Amino acid sequence: MSSTRILFEAVYPWAGQDRLQTAPDLAVSKGPVLFAYPKDIQRAVDFALDHGQDKAFMAARPGEIMGYLAYGHPFLDGNGRTIMVVHGVLAQRAGFSVDWAATTKIDYLSALTKELDSPGKGHLDTYLEPFVREAVPDDRLAAKVAQAPGLDGNSRQNEVLGKTNDPALQARYEQQELKRKRK
Repeated sequence: MSSTRILFEAVYPWAGQDRLQTAPDLAVSKGPVLFAYPKDIQRAVDFALDHGQDKAFMAARPGEIMGYLAYGHPFLDGNGRTIMVVHGVLAQRAGFSVDWAATTKIDYLSALTKELDSPGKGHLDTYLEPFVREAVPDDRLAAKVAQAPGLDGNSRQNEVLGKTNDPALQARYEQQELKRKRK
């Protein structure tokens, strides 16, 4: 059993389990963003982790990595905080940090939404570029990531749109996948 599950399962029964396990048939969104179809979560996260460990790729395209992590949206709750930590570690290994405290939540989410709609086109890379700094020491990484606007856990929650077998949701997923591939 994972330590995450041991620590949090009394509060969150799904702690330590990804969305494919806990909600394999639910479509999840936040505002206009429809997150990955449950069976595509692993593909999106694997892309981010594989490419994020390539130091040159990570340094050149940190926004694309963040976009894939966000699109995968692997958990029912805590994705923002978890993804920021993972991204922070990948960035640090690549020799840089993002000064999250200097970003604005509205501008970041706008660039992230564009990245999710058109992955790999540089929307989030361009936004993050002015906030790239020298890597912070290991003992300061968590504090730096925690400075990101909106990580207080009080932001608008995800919305369950319905079952993934709903024809209207299936059509929306197909349209999204075509849009992501086309751009």
